[in-house]
Formats: sequence, structure tokens, C-alpha cells
Amino acid sequence: MTAGITQRIKDYWTVRTRDFSAVRQNELRDAISERWLAEMNAYLPQGRPLDILDAGTGTGYFAILLAGAGHRVTGVDMTSAMLAEAEATARQFGASVRFLQADVQATGLEAESFDAVVTRNVTWTLPDPGQAYREWHRLLRPGGVVLNFDANYADNVRRHNQSASRIKPGDVYGHIGVTPELQRESDEITLAMPASAHRRPAWDFELAEAAGFSECGADEGAGARILRQNDLSDAPLFLFRAKK
Repeated sequence: MTAGITQRIKDYWTVRTRDFSAVRQNELRDAISERWLAEMNAYLPQGRPLDILDAGTGTGYFAILLAGAGHRVTGVDMTSAMLAEAEATARQFGASVRFLQADVQATGLEAESFDAVVTRNVTWTLPDPGQAYREWHRLLRPGGVVLNFDANYADNVRRHNQSASRIKPGDVYGHIGVTPELQRESDEITLAMPASAHRRPAWDFELAEAAGFSECGADEGAGARILRQNDLSDAPLFLFRAKK
């Protein structure tokens, strides 16, 4: 995977930042956030504040939710525009989060410094998801968990389903402001990623186990519970989890 595609990904999300953030802020004000937290709390260690990495934080949605629940959260993303929006949104919602610009596949953060890694709709965009799982294993303390929410978005592209890009400005899931040109760019990037050639979450089991994780599991009904009617029929959200 060339540096060129990585730059295209950064450029695409830089353009999309403000509209993407608007939908995430809608989510923060909506009851859907309670459902996201409930799904994560089912697998996060309980009874104490945790050190959590939000890998590919974007505009900070997971980071802000988890900081509001009392955890110490670090959010990393490679796009500076996303991080600037995340910091502004965290201030708006009164959340204390450390945001850093970094590649989730090689963060440069200290080994065994987190109790959990959470990530949402990120691994499908990565040039090397296996390296990401190896990095997350390195960052986790013994007994730490990865919670990876993602979907087979390439199926959506192959079936030409653009319903998620045609939502109203007040909706809590999907994308606004996607021009035909941005849609084409998104589709091309999606099909260029390694994840587009694999069935998931089956592939995630292979990658995580090769990285050293144990107690792997997948829940392909997560999207129906969290997103409800907004879950994509062509690419339903799944939760893949793994323990160090």
C-alpha cells in the first residue's frame, strides 16, 4: 500500500471534517450514546477508571463518551483537522481528553500503557490492519481488551448503496455533505483497502490471533442494537473483541 493512498485518505477526511463532526455532535446529544456505552461497558473492566485509547478518534466521539463516564482517554488520529474539531467538541461537552496526532498502526506511545483500545469504523480504512492489531497488543496491559466496531463497507460500494450519504442534517448516523465527487473518492478508497478483499469479522480473528491476542469473539448483532433502523443492510455493524 503506497504513501499515495494514505495521503488520499487524509485529504478526504480533511475535506469531510466539519460535516462529519456535525453528525457526531448529533449523536452526543442523542440516546444512541447510551447504547454505545452499554455495548462497551459489557466488555470493559469494571469498578475503576481505565486508561483507554480511542484509535482513529476522528472528531472525538468515543473519547468524549468515555471521558464523560470517568475514564482517562487518549484519542489519536492522523488527520489534524479532525483533531482540531475533536478538541473543540470536547471543550463544548466538558470532556477532558488527551488528543494526539498519530498513526493508529504505529502510535509511538508507551508499551502497556492502556487498559483498553476502542475503535469505530477505522480498520476498514487502514493500509495494514494486521499492524494495527500488533500495535494495540503492544499498547495494552495484560488483561486489556480491544473493542473494534466496524463493517464490510466494501459490500455497500459494490452494491451501489448510498443511503448512508443521504441523511438529513439532524440525523445521528450517516454522512451529510457528500458530493458526487466525494462519493467517488470514498468508493475508490474503500475498494483499495485490504479489508475490501476479506470477509469480516472472520479475518479479524486471524489478524488478532497472529498479533498475540486471545479470547477473541465477535457480535454481528451489535449494529441492530445500537444503530437500530440506521444499521446498513449491506454492511451491518459488528463488534470484534479480543483480550491480551
